[in-house]
Amino acid sequence: MSWSVAVEGRLESELRGHLLRVDGQEDICFALWYPSRGAGRTTALITEAVWPREGERHVHGTASFEARYFLRAAELATERGAGLALMHSHPDGHGWQGMSTDDTNAERSHAAQALVVTGLPLAGLTLAGDNTWSARLWPKAGPREYRCEWCENMRVVGDGLSVSYNPKLLPVPPPNEALSRTVSAWGDAAQADLARLHIGIVGLGSVGSMVAEALARMGVERITLMDFDKIQRHNLDRCLHAGPGDVGHPKVEVARRGLVVSATAAKPVITPHRWSVVEEEGFRLALDCDVLFSCVDRPWPRAVLNLIAYAHLIPVVDGGIAVEASPRGLRRAHWKAHIAAPGRRCLECNGQYDPGLVQAEREGRLDDPRYIESLPDDHPLRANENVFPFSMNVASLEVMQLIRMVIAPLGIADVGGEDYQFVQGRHSRDTAGREATCWYSTRFVARGDSLAFSVTGPHPGAQAARE
Repeated sequence: MSWSVAVEGRLESELRGHLLRVDGQEDICFALWYPSRGAGRTTALITEAVWPREGERHVHGTASFEARYFLRAAELATERGAGLALMHSHPDGHGWQGMSTDDTNAERSHAAQALVVTGLPLAGLTLAGDNTWSARLWPKAGPREYRCEWCENMRVVGDGLSVSYNPKLLPVPPPNEALSRTVSAWGDAAQADLARLHIGIVGLGSVGSMVAEALARMGVERITLMDFDKIQRHNLDRCLHAGPGDVGHPKVEVARRGLVVSATAAKPVITPHRWSVVEEEGFRLALDCDVLFSCVDRPWPRAVLNLIAYAHLIPVVDGGIAVEASPRGLRRAHWKAHIAAPGRRCLECNGQYDPGLVQAEREGRLDDPRYIESLPDDHPLRANENVFPFSMNVASLEVMQLIRMVIAPLGIADVGGEDYQFVQGRHSRDTAGREATCWYSTRFVARGDSLAFSVTGPHPGAQAARE
C-alpha cells in the first residue's frame, strides 16, 4: 500500500499564504482530510483548514501550538467524519523536506490521539519556501507504536496540476537519449513532472489507443490501461496496433503489446486491466492514478469519472466526437477536448453525458437493441460513424490539454475546452467556468470515500466479455 495527499488549488493557496509568512518565520496549522482508497494507494484529500485562534499557536522563529488548538481541531474532525492533518512550514527549504527531531516528536506524540478520536491516521505536511509540499501519514504499527509512512507524492489540483514528488519513492528519471528532442521542448523539470505521473486511460478504442501511444513516447513511466472489451473486425480501421490476427483478443493486451515497443521510459510499467470503471474493482484502480483520460462514449462511465475528478481530486481529460453522415456523404464532424477538475466545468454541465441515461445503462437498457432502436435517429447513442483521422485529432487535443495543465507554458495552465468543427475548419475555445449550482464542483470536492452513495455496480456486459 502506498500513500499520497491531494488538495484543491484555492485551498492550497490559502494554506500557502498562512504558512509562508512575510517575516520569514515558520508557522503551523491543522486541517481536515477525507480518505480516497484505491486498489493500491490511499490518498488523504485535504478538505478544510482549521485556522489558529489568538493564543492557540506561537511563532518564535519556529512554531508551536497549545493543546487546546489540537483538541478543537480534533473535535471538528470528529464532527465532520474526517481525519486530522498537522501542517508546518520550512521557509528556507527547497524541494521535498525531511523532518527534524522536533517535527517528528510533534507528529508522533499526537498520532495516537488523532487515530483514536477520528479513526484515521494523522497526516503530516511540510511546505518548503519554494512551494514544494512533502507529506506522510502515521498509521498504527503495533501496541503504542505509530510508524511514519512517507507519501509518494502530493498533488495540487486547480487550473493546473502541480505535483511534489518524494525523490526516494519516485526519483527523477535518468537522462535518456531517446527523449532528447522531447526534453528540449520544455526542459528537464517539466519532463520529470510529466514522466512521474501515474496516468490511467479508461477505454482503449480509437482515441484511447492513440492517447496511450503518445504518453508512452513522451516517457510517462506508469500507464494503467482499462477496458473490458475485445478487438472486433470493425475496430481494425481505428484501433492502433491492432491487426486481423488480434480479432477476439482483449483491447488492453493488444495496446500493452504495442506500447512496450513504443515506450521511451527507462523502465515503463504498463498495466492492463479488463474492468469497467463502473465496477468496484475498476473504480478503485482508477483512484491509484494522478490523471485519468476518459475515452469512453457511454453515460455511466462518464458519470463515474466525473465524480472521481471532483470528489477524489484526480483530473479527468475528456473528449468526444460527433459525426453526421447522409447517403450523399459527410455532413458534419465535430470534436472537442476539455478537463474536468475543481474550478473547471464538470462533464455533466459540459453536456458530455445525459444524467437521465445513467440509470438506463445501469439497468442494461443501453445494451438492448430494441431500446436503442426506439431512440430518435439523431440520438448520440445511435451514432457509430468515425474514422481514424478524426480520432487522431481528438487524441491530440486531449494530450495537449494534459501537457498544458502540467507544464503551464508562460504560466498558462487552462485555456478552457477546445472545440473543432471539421467541415467549416473552425477551432474555438469554451471558457465557461464551473456553474454555481453544480454539486460536483461545489459540494463534492475532496469528499472522497465519505460521500454516502455508490456510483459503481455490476456490469453484465463487462463480465460477459471477460468470460
